[in-house]
Amino acid sequence: MFTVEQRDALREHVLRLAEEDERVVAGAAVGSLAVDGGDRFSDLDLTFGIANVPVADVLNDWTRMLVDELDAVHLADLERVPTTYRVFLLPDALQFDLSMTPAAEFRPAGPRFRLLFGETAASESKVSTPPVAGGLFIPTPAVAEDLFGWGVIYALHARACIERGRVWQAEHYVGAVRDHALSFACLRQGLPAVQARGYDDLSAETLTRFEATHVGAFEPGALRVALAAAVLALMREGAEAGLPHADTVAQRLAELR
Repeated sequence: MFTVEQRDALREHVLRLAEEDERVVAGAAVGSLAVDGGDRFSDLDLTFGIANVPVADVLNDWTRMLVDELDAVHLADLERVPTTYRVFLLPDALQFDLSMTPAAEFRPAGPRFRLLFGETAASESKVSTPPVAGGLFIPTPAVAEDLFGWGVIYALHARACIERGRVWQAEHYVGAVRDHALSFACLRQGLPAVQARGYDDLSAETLTRFEATHVGAFEPGALRVALAAAVLALMREGAEAGLPHADTVAQRLAELR
């Protein structure tokens, strides 16, 4: 597993990228590290305001640099207009959440936001809109790469929750890893891959892989056993589907298995 020193070094590397890129005019820390310093298991979350060019141009340029220079693996993207989020997995299972927003709309999206440089946009004065109904998980398209990437992200969340003693939250995320692996299996076998519709029609051989993925008790040992089985099932699905980074990701999650 990554060290705090590795996480700090990544933070400084990314902030140097921002300093050297004239398209980046503001930056902030978000998440737990922005408010209370986080803990040993906190991932790195940084967000930036982009001026004069499309956000996608900068995000794609930075992705190439992170992949080439730091051996990062791109796990998943999330669009929450006006912000684009991109999640990376680095060596030693260090997760990095990078997000970018047009400078004219760069402002805190919540309380866990600490400006590092530049300025935020003026606060919106629009009439508040009704809240959007939420879900238990971020909706994941039935696409192999997305199912795999989000499954990895939930596995890292589960591990952190176990180590923090948050056993009910950990069980939630272990279930998410299992469900993403099962959906992936359905997709590979030509079955419905949404809302668990294809689970019962999976082959007996496939379902056998998931027998140990259910949490037997709300205590760390049982949670670790279920998480290890769910991660192993997810890694097998990625390998059998021939995803380009499946082997690399499996090596980086070896501690979870």
